[in-house]
Amino acid sequence: MTEMTDGVLHTLFQSEQGGHEQVVLCQDRASGLKAVIAIHSTALGPALGGTRFHPYATEAEAVADALNLARGMSYKNAMAGLEHGGGKAVIIGDPEKHKTEELLRAYGRFVASLGGRYVTACDVGTYVADMDVVAGECRWTTGRSPQNGGAGDSSVLTSFGVFQGMRAAAQHLWGDPTLRGRTVGIAGVGKVGRHLVEHLLSDGAEVIVTDVREEAVRALLAQHPSVRVAADAEELVRTPGLDIYAPCALGGALDDATVAALTATVVCGAANNQLAHPGIEKDLADRGILYAPDYVVNAGGVIQVADELLGFDFDRAKAKATKIFDTTLELFARAKADGIPPAAAADRIAEQRMAESRRSGR
Repeated sequence: MTEMTDGVLHTLFQSEQGGHEQVVLCQDRASGLKAVIAIHSTALGPALGGTRFHPYATEAEAVADALNLARGMSYKNAMAGLEHGGGKAVIIGDPEKHKTEELLRAYGRFVASLGGRYVTACDVGTYVADMDVVAGECRWTTGRSPQNGGAGDSSVLTSFGVFQGMRAAAQHLWGDPTLRGRTVGIAGVGKVGRHLVEHLLSDGAEVIVTDVREEAVRALLAQHPSVRVAADAEELVRTPGLDIYAPCALGGALDDATVAALTATVVCGAANNQLAHPGIEKDLADRGILYAPDYVVNAGGVIQVADELLGFDFDRAKAKATKIFDTTLELFARAKADGIPPAAAADRIAEQRMAESRRSGR
């Protein structure tokens, strides 16, 4: 048995991060597809989560990411009040080099083989046009273009939900649900981050950004020249006078060094799995930093694609995403009352909802 297999089995069957119902390893030699589909829970309904296309260094890294992301989707969907469990898929490869129609179609056939237990959507490295291709092979596909019966770009409501989470943090800490006069640092101005910049500027905030892709920063500055730029994420987190730090790229952004250096009093961003390891949430609380759990505030996108399954209505989906403000505010109050970090409070609430659904035999 290989070290990778050993590690995967431990995660699935023994570790605290485990409990996944199903993991599917997908390979299509003709197209070059190598993918992992992880279903964490169907307690609340069919698993729903996006497809990440990323050049993982190893297959073990890809499996671990799929497992972590799928688990996060279970909690996210539970906190968003959706009738969906959590799942996630990752495709191994550089989307700029390896993404082809043949590969996406092969992936769609694997999703279809699960018979609706997993519903896919966009994530890092995949876009609406890609979901249109996948949908040609699989009816359990969301995030499609409006021309193909879909909701379009889910980053629109993802960013809106994060903005609602920031407003809730402002209400909780400063007694006013506005970011006017506040300084917000955004790490990652891709699909979600650039929309978030627009919400913040419209609300009167000062915005500082950074991104490893210089072209993304240039494009943003061409549209919003008032935005300030930090050289990198390390410089951004150390910026004096920062009120809110918003990680909006890949996961693991909140590690020991980052938390120790943070000048912000709030962390609220779109990235999934922001906490690099267990215990970080306590370190944030000990430093007096209010953490808005990522899977609570970034749920706008999954709310959007879930609505697509009902026959998409943007106003209906936006109304649901607006409730992220109330959910986040209630979460902060629960955490304070229980004397625990918000991340722990959110986990408790989500786990309770899933457990109650299992007991009721949904």
